Amino acid sequence: MPDPNRFSIINPIPILPGRFLFSLRSEWAVEPINLNEPLNSDGWNDAGALKFAKGWVLAKNDANFLYLAIDVTEDTGNDPGTDDYFWLTFDVDRDRSISSNRDINYGVYRGEPDNMGKQFYLGAGRWTGLHSTNSEVRQEFGVSEKSDRPHRIWKFKIDLDEINVNLAWPFSTPRSFFGLRVRSKSPSFTEDFPDDFFKDFKGLRQIIFSRKPKIPTKDMRNIFGSIGLIPCGLIGPDGRVTTDSSYYVSVQNAAFGGRLNVIGNPNTLRNMWRSNKRKYKVQIKAPGSSSFEDLISSWTNYYWNGTDHVLQTFSATASGFYKLANPARDYSIDDLLIQFPTGFLPAGKATLRVQFYNASGSAAEKEELGIYIDNHLPAAVIEKVLHNGSEIDACAIEEIGPDPDGLRFRITAHDPEGNLRSVHFRATYGENQTAGIFSEGYDPSKGNWKGYEDRLLPGTWRPPVSCAYSFVLTATARTTNGYSYIGRSTYHKNLTLLLD
Repeated sequence: MPDPNRFSIINPIPILPGRFLFSLRSEWAVEPINLNEPLNSDGWNDAGALKFAKGWVLAKNDANFLYLAIDVTEDTGNDPGTDDYFWLTFDVDRDRSISSNRDINYGVYRGEPDNMGKQFYLGAGRWTGLHSTNSEVRQEFGVSEKSDRPHRIWKFKIDLDEINVNLAWPFSTPRSFFGLRVRSKSPSFTEDFPDDFFKDFKGLRQIIFSRKPKIPTKDMRNIFGSIGLIPCGLIGPDGRVTTDSSYYVSVQNAAFGGRLNVIGNPNTLRNMWRSNKRKYKVQIKAPGSSSFEDLISSWTNYYWNGTDHVLQTFSATASGFYKLANPARDYSIDDLLIQFPTGFLPAGKATLRVQFYNASGSAAEKEELGIYIDNHLPAAVIEKVLHNGSEIDACAIEEIGPDPDGLRFRITAHDPEGNLRSVHFRATYGENQTAGIFSEGYDPSKGNWKGYEDRLLPGTWRPPVSCAYSFVLTATARTTNGYSYIGRSTYHKNLTLLLD
């Protein structure tokens, strides 16, 4: 008979064979890198590096950006304004094949080396034109750690969202596949890495992203170090957390939800390993409960063996004990105590407890941590669209009189747990056109903001042109998985509006 005092949330994760050959291992950027500073600046120290025929590729990342440098040590001709250029390709869906209108190739606009755009692949060696991008590039001609002879350098700040990378991926280490071209007029060469990458993605090189921030010890607790990137020492008595606006993950009075990586204090875990206290239990007191129960989970984590990443599985024993991973081993997520989904828990404050044991089985250090769990999405409903005080049904065709005639709206954007982050109400129409109607965001003075139900929005809104309109209401949750905010609800209502 199952033990009634155990939460069992075993994750059936398949272990796929495969090796990370020819990989570029990105290192964590403690501070955002300023592309206007030279490659020899401190920001690029200890960057991951991968050699190619004409130079090196360097990489660091934080929670939001990949900082990449193509250090073209063989391009020693200082000839600005020429046709020197680069291509930088990412396999956005990571399937090692070209996906039309999804995979990205970055490049510069002709004659503008510091102005980068992105184009989407249409097929092998075929692209759309350049589109605007949230990512940036800077060109430099100077020396680097790899060569003291001045040469061409391309430095990038790539938006992780744009290349579909999320550090919170639970089942694998965050990664992407890339290829590049560098072209030099003097000396004359065109180098593709790997060869013909823009025709066939099978040979693209893998980049492994770091999720190992250096969290100040003062912001950790004795055993609990962080949840994802959020220091446990910043979590308040009610289980919600606020971080500084300049921090890797900036949140305000946020609850926790989704799948959580609970990471230990590295100094404490090393002391546990040295003193042979190498097994532990994780227990949870669910919201509304008065007692602790064993938290049983299973997860995987990659470690670096010096030449390759190897997948290792972690799970509890039949008695509910976990074995401490060797803190000296280089894991994709260092010091991971447990990974578990929170969707099985009701909303409210839960308490985690970690208890270590020595080799003889006697209890040693323990610690508790309260976290507010909320996986409920806020309600988002367009209750009524009103014209001259009368409700307009969806799909109706409505005539709008001369200015100032217009529409009014009643909406619900409500989170009963008080974890509402923002409300956005807009109208879309025509060809990719949008008109804002109403928005409101969270600020600390709102406390545990619940929002509103059936609220009549202020003012009258007048459509800009006669057209079919889709009214879109979005309510986002003030809930984090430790790496970013998660959770939103969206509601649509469609009408055709004809201006008199």
